[in-house]
Amino acid sequence: MDEQRPGGAHDPVGRDDAELARVRAVAAAGPYQPEWSSLQRYRAPLWYRDAKFGIFIHWGVYSVPAFGNEWYARTMYQRGTPEFEHHRTTHGPHDEFGYKDFVPLFRAERFDPVAWAQTFQRAGAQFVVPVAEHHDGFAMYDTARSRWNARAMGPQRDVLGELGSAVRDAGMVLGASSHRAEHWWFMNGGRAFDSDVRDPANADFYGPAMREETAPNEQFLEDWLLRTVELIDRYRPQVLWFDWWIERPAFEPWLRLLAAYYYNSAHAWGREVVINYKWSAFAEGSAVLDVERGALAGTHPEVWQNDTSVGRTSWSWVEGHRYKTMAELVGDLVDVVAKNGVLLLNVGPKADGTIDPAEVALLEEIGDWLQVNGEAVYGSRPWTIPGEGPTSLPAGSFVDAAERTYTGADVRFTQRDEPGGTRLYALVLAWPEDGVARVRAWGRGSGLVAGELEDVRVLGADGPAVVRRTAEALEVDLPDRRPSSVGVVLRATLREPEPPRRDDTLH
Repeated sequence: MDEQRPGGAHDPVGRDDAELARVRAVAAAGPYQPEWSSLQRYRAPLWYRDAKFGIFIHWGVYSVPAFGNEWYARTMYQRGTPEFEHHRTTHGPHDEFGYKDFVPLFRAERFDPVAWAQTFQRAGAQFVVPVAEHHDGFAMYDTARSRWNARAMGPQRDVLGELGSAVRDAGMVLGASSHRAEHWWFMNGGRAFDSDVRDPANADFYGPAMREETAPNEQFLEDWLLRTVELIDRYRPQVLWFDWWIERPAFEPWLRLLAAYYYNSAHAWGREVVINYKWSAFAEGSAVLDVERGALAGTHPEVWQNDTSVGRTSWSWVEGHRYKTMAELVGDLVDVVAKNGVLLLNVGPKADGTIDPAEVALLEEIGDWLQVNGEAVYGSRPWTIPGEGPTSLPAGSFVDAAERTYTGADVRFTQRDEPGGTRLYALVLAWPEDGVARVRAWGRGSGLVAGELEDVRVLGADGPAVVRRTAEALEVDLPDRRPSSVGVVLRATLREPEPPRRDDTLH
């Protein structure tokens, strides 16, 4: 006999108990234990620290109404919001046409995972993180824990599985994001008036729909854990991204259990993996910090991540989308990398499975820029200072909505060790109006370069550049032809001062 789980799962009685016991056994078997002191032995893998650039994908049932943003499933049930009025006017009363009724319209008839993977590879991405389940509770993968999934409904395809195969075939790493935690309260607006959220027949989709102020109960937390474990076991993602609500105290023991299970499972696979978290949900050093649409004030001692989108206000595709400029996206990337970070850049496909040509064009431009300048990005490490110049993002989250215009004085720095010496990179974020790039930090008087700068070049141009190094700056005459569409990147080889000659004479 089946029972309906409050978390939305539909499973035989006792099955969860057996699965929980198995999860606890794996978590206890090592090399990690479900304690912060053990989990803090984690180190982010080299492949991730070198990757620098990944693609995030917000695609789901919310792509059908394509109004407002990806929170449509919540705001359409909140009276007084534009989404509420739009829904009632466009689709009808909420008790006659609810969010669930968009599911059959989410057909994804033009979804081509191979074409998507080729686009992301063309952009220069090293890993891809599709949303496995958003706050709306619709799983974009084949799951045994809910009938509300893309394999059984809507597209009737295992979206995550198909895309994962294409991503891996293209030489990139597959990740997955879980926004399930917020489902505890996400649909609760529909309980305040006559809507289909109140219908018990829909409880396995809309529920629990509790108040946001309440802590999730153990049944919900168990279901959250086992949904995530199912993702790990079935798809073996090497990046596991979580949204913010797991920071609630009730999740803390479950996070430790989940992390130990994931890290120990990955050890058994012979793979290195990453957990992304926000704020302080995980103990420092036990996973990788993610800052949403944000920036850090300076260089972080450990690798971190900024997740942002090509769109200014929505992660999913919506009508009337406003996009960032190419210059802003390059600025996002190099600012993050200069501060020891990784950029996870989001795109939002349409409901039919196509990616808007404007988004494809931005990705292709990024790929073109990286073809010329990628050696200053991939595999690089932070330099002594992250940058110079008048334009910067304030530190924190959600700081990138306003358009930014960079100048030729805005520079970010990276470095890499090569057999021939240390290579320094100055990533100038706009083409200088007079055709001369000036890097103040590389001037003789800055005190930041201990040695001589040799073989100074403009990436994408032929031959050594014409340079002048003064006390104020290193000046580089730029070529007539611009090597790439945004700014210019300078490379110099640092020759370290020769050590004093050894003298064994007795005195």
